[in-house]
Amino acid sequence: MKPLQSYQTNQRTLQTNKPKSFYIYVKPLSRISEIKEENNILKAYLKSPPIDGRANEELIYLLSRYFKVEQANIKIKSGKHSRKKLVQIC
Repeated sequence: MKPLQSYQTNQRTLQTNKPKSFYIYVKPLSRISEIKEENNILKAYLKSPPIDGRANEELIYLLSRYFKVEQANIKIKSGKHSRKKLVQIC
């Protein structure tokens, strides 16, 4: 797993215009929607169920707010049907 520190600054904004990829663990059907960093690993707690891509849509929304980028710049590269996802931010 790649460390998070090389992808973000203290304000959680990306420094360069190069696409950055990292893994994130997702927990659907949580009580609250939030992103936490635990031991240099991002974990997303989502209210949405993993049905019809609703959890993936909520994940993209939360990541856009977390990293302060537009939703169109975030793509799930692999793991669309898994809890461990590879996400790319352009």
